[in-house]
Amino acid sequence: MSKISEAIAAYNDSWNHGESSLTEQAQGRFLPRVVLFDMDGVLYDSMPFHAVAWQKSMAQFGLTMTAAYAYATEGARGIDTIRHFVKQQQGKDITLDEAQKIYDVKTDIFHSMGEAPIFEGVKPLMEKIKSAGLQIGIVTGSGQRPLIQRLIDDFHEFIDENHVVTAYDVKRGKPHPDPYLMGLHKAGLSHPWQGMVVENAPLGVRAGVAARIFTVAINSGPLDDSVLLDEGAHILYPRIADFGNEWEEFVGKNIGDE
Repeated sequence: MSKISEAIAAYNDSWNHGESSLTEQAQGRFLPRVVLFDMDGVLYDSMPFHAVAWQKSMAQFGLTMTAAYAYATEGARGIDTIRHFVKQQQGKDITLDEAQKIYDVKTDIFHSMGEAPIFEGVKPLMEKIKSAGLQIGIVTGSGQRPLIQRLIDDFHEFIDENHVVTAYDVKRGKPHPDPYLMGLHKAGLSHPWQGMVVENAPLGVRAGVAARIFTVAINSGPLDDSVLLDEGAHILYPRIADFGNEWEEFVGKNIGDE
């Protein structure tokens, strides 16, 4: 049995051990109709830029964030990350508006660094997904409107604004399941087994798994593979191009099977 077959079998088996209804147990199996991509670190090689922007912006407000922390907290809403660090390091609660002011500084620094490139293999994978008749969605914790506009411009042949979930669409960001459940909803779907999540961050993987969606981890950063696998990723690839090279096996074995 291949690693893909094993991962899918384990995912399907998980529906027999949860608290789902009998109907879900009978129907719950891997039949994806939409692939939900995280943005930073999955579509764009942008995390090194974000790490620097986080460190510089937080320092301006007397806060410390290392590059490792930037990677570990990637995927969460920026304002949530800021409120967490202020509470942890300064012992106080700040309002959403106060957190937004810090986030705006981080945003300005990030955009001063130039545009991050699209990862090799992303568009060919999206072409394959589209050809298989699946929808494509983007689920990001970002609230930076210029980034969202670039996303729509860069991938306009695959997505529109109605298939993008941002920090503005949910009250609870990753690692809560809400962003990926919203991604399913925007695709007109209601069952977790109708989706696939593609993530690079621990909090994002945890969110996909919490939503009970088959979650593919792409380890594009410095984290050890075990960090993503321990969060429950169903399968892991070192590069998104590697995932794309094996896409046909997902299609041939599962999509459209009855």
